[in-house]
Amino acid sequence: MSHRKVVITGMGAVTPIGNNLAELWEGLKTGRSGGATITRIENLDGFTSTIAAEVKNFDAEQFISKKEARKMDLFTQYGLAASIMAMQDSGLDLTREDLERIGVIVSTGIGGLEIMEASQDIYRERGASRLSPFVIPVMITNIVAGHVAIQYGLKGPNFCVTSACASGTHSIGEALRIIQHGEADVMLAGGTEGAITPLGVGGFCALRALTTRNDDPSHASRPFDLNRDGFLIGEGAGVIVIESEEHAKARGAKIYCELAGYGRTCDAHHITAPDPSADQAARAMRLAFEEAGLKAEDIDYINAHGTSTSLNDKGETAAIKKALGMEQAYKVAVSSTKGMTGHLLGAAGGVEAIVCAMAIKEGLIPPTINYETPDPDCDLDYVPNVARKTEVRAALSNSLGFGGHNATLCFKKA
Repeated sequence: MSHRKVVITGMGAVTPIGNNLAELWEGLKTGRSGGATITRIENLDGFTSTIAAEVKNFDAEQFISKKEARKMDLFTQYGLAASIMAMQDSGLDLTREDLERIGVIVSTGIGGLEIMEASQDIYRERGASRLSPFVIPVMITNIVAGHVAIQYGLKGPNFCVTSACASGTHSIGEALRIIQHGEADVMLAGGTEGAITPLGVGGFCALRALTTRNDDPSHASRPFDLNRDGFLIGEGAGVIVIESEEHAKARGAKIYCELAGYGRTCDAHHITAPDPSADQAARAMRLAFEEAGLKAEDIDYINAHGTSTSLNDKGETAAIKKALGMEQAYKVAVSSTKGMTGHLLGAAGGVEAIVCAMAIKEGLIPPTINYETPDPDCDLDYVPNVARKTEVRAALSNSLGFGGHNATLCFKKA
C-alpha cells in the first residue's frame, strides 16, 4: 500500500448544538446540551422516551433551493449542507482540479425514515397509485453521496457505508484508504442522520436503549456515569475534506491535522450487545494507532463512543484498557461528546472526527458533561464536566455499531 500522508483541510457540521463548525465548537467548549422535549413527533403518547437532541433553526435554503429541498429527506439536507460547508472551508478551487480525482463517501446508518413513514401512510390511505416517483431515490442511503457529487461534478469514487452507528467512521476510514492507494487526491467523507421520527424513536424505545429521564433532558445523557440509563437520540451531519498531504501543500491549503490511521473489526458476538471481552474493539484501536506509527503512550485523547448506555460504556472502558494497557489507560484523557450532541447514530463518527481535529488544532479537550457519580466499572479520566486546555498530539475516535462493528480513526498533529 502507498504510504501517502493524508490531511484534513475542510470541515462542516449540522448538529443539535450548532449548525456550523464555529457554533459546534463553541457548544462543545462550554458544555452545552442539545437535549429537549421532542418537537418533531406530534403525539408522544406511548413513547418511553420523549426527549431528543434535535437540530434547531436549520434553514436548508441557505444551501439548497426550496424546490430541490422538497425532494430530499432531512438526512440528505443535513448531509448536503455539511458537505457544502466542508468544501467552502477547504478552499478548494474546482476549476483547477481533476474532478475524476475527487470522490465522496457520505453515509447514514438508517436513511430516509421520514419519507418511508410518510409514503407508507399515503399507501394505506390512498393506494399505491398515489405514491411519489421520488420515494425510492429520496429514501436510499447512498443518495447523499450522489447529491454531493452532482452538486460539484465530482466523478471519483462515490458510495456509502451503512454500518449503523459506525457508518460515519467507516466512511472516513475507507476514504483514507482510497487516497492512500492513490485512487483519488481528495475525498469528502462523513455521516448524516435524520431519524427522529415515530419509527426511529419508537424502535429504540422498544429496544430499551433510550434514556427515560424525560423531565430533565439537558442532563439525560450522562456517559460513564453510574446513573446512566440509555442514550439521547440525536440527528445532524458531520463531513470532512481529506486529501493527500502533497496535494494540500501544493495548493497552499490550511491543514487541521493528519488523518493517520484506521482500524476496523467485528465482535461476531451479538446483534446489539458488545462482546464483554472487548477484544475486537481494543484491536480496532490498536490497528489505528499502530498504522499511524504511534505507541499507546503517544495517545493524548480518546473521543469515546460513550453512548450513556450501561453495556457500551462499561465495555468501551475495558476496551481502552486492553488497547493501551492499564498504565497508559489511566493516563489518557477520554471524553464522550454525546452528552452534548446526543447520539447522532450514523452521523456520530463524522461529527466526532471533527471534534478530534479541533482538539488537536486548538489544544482543548471537550468535556463529558453530566458526570456526577463514578461507576466502579468506568474508572478512567473522562474529563468531567469542564473542557480541559492541554496539548493533544494524537487522538483516537471510536465508533461501535449494532452488528458488532468496531471502527477507530487516529489523528495526529500534521
